[in-house]
Amino acid sequence: MDAFMQAALDEAQRGLDEGGIPIGSVLVHRGRIIGRGHNRRQQRGSVVLHGEMDALENAGRLPAGVYRQSVLYTTLSPCAMCSGAILLYGIPRVVVGENTTFRGEEALLRSRGVTVDVLDVAECVRMMRTFIERSPAVWNEDIGVPGSPGAGTG
Repeated sequence: MDAFMQAALDEAQRGLDEGGIPIGSVLVHRGRIIGRGHNRRQQRGSVVLHGEMDALENAGRLPAGVYRQSVLYTTLSPCAMCSGAILLYGIPRVVVGENTTFRGEEALLRSRGVTVDVLDVAECVRMMRTFIERSPAVWNEDIGVPGSPGAGTG
């Protein structure tokens, strides 16, 4: 596993340690992490702080050219919201730890020219499976399963 995916995995562990969902992400520009984050929906009572969104937020406002030269690493396949942010900011490549427990909008990203590499990292799968088994209601709310408390429509 490369250092950037390890950093994303470390962020996922940090989120789990805080009582949240174990999804982590880092934004990398020219070989340097410029933003890191993890899913903080539970911890902050947020509707938008998925791991990828948190990493983007923590990177701060950047010139468009920086995003267009960056790579987003995430431990889990990006959902519709996070994929929308990837497209909005023109991030050209996403490296995904796993898409076994959840397959997000990879097809949409690829159809819009984003390179999506899925690494199938066993630790990412294990961490998510364990969390989903222990906290299915929290997980369903996070991914917008209809009927879940606080869930949207998708």
